[in-house]
Amino acid sequence: QVQLVESGGGLVQPGGTLTLSCAASGNIFSMNKMGWYRQVPGKERELVALINSVATTNYADSVKGRFTISRISAKNTVSLEMNGLKPEDTGVYYCHADLWTDVENVVVWGQGTLVTVSS
Repeated sequence: QVQLVESGGGLVQPGGTLTLSCAASGNIFSMNKMGWYRQVPGKERELVALINSVATTNYADSVKGRFTISRISAKNTVSLEMNGLKPEDTGVYYCHADLWTDVENVVVWGQGTLVTVSS
């Protein structure tokens, strides 16, 4: 079994900075990709940023140039540094991992952490 533990959400003023972190633990043989999605009420969950096993990154257009995703492979940990935050960045941010256990490929989600951008 694999678990994702997120941290770092909270309230921040527009233009501010927050860093989210996510640590994966459990029966992990190899990690394909990790990243973050976000969701607001009434809307579908959307991609924010992903990083794969060779450090290739993928960002939503709305966050390019403001958010940076990084990964510590040895610790199966991913961080998302969010700069220049805007009110429209508000939402629940979910950590996502696509990985192999010793027997199968699985996709795992964290419990979500709330980010609120407001003055």
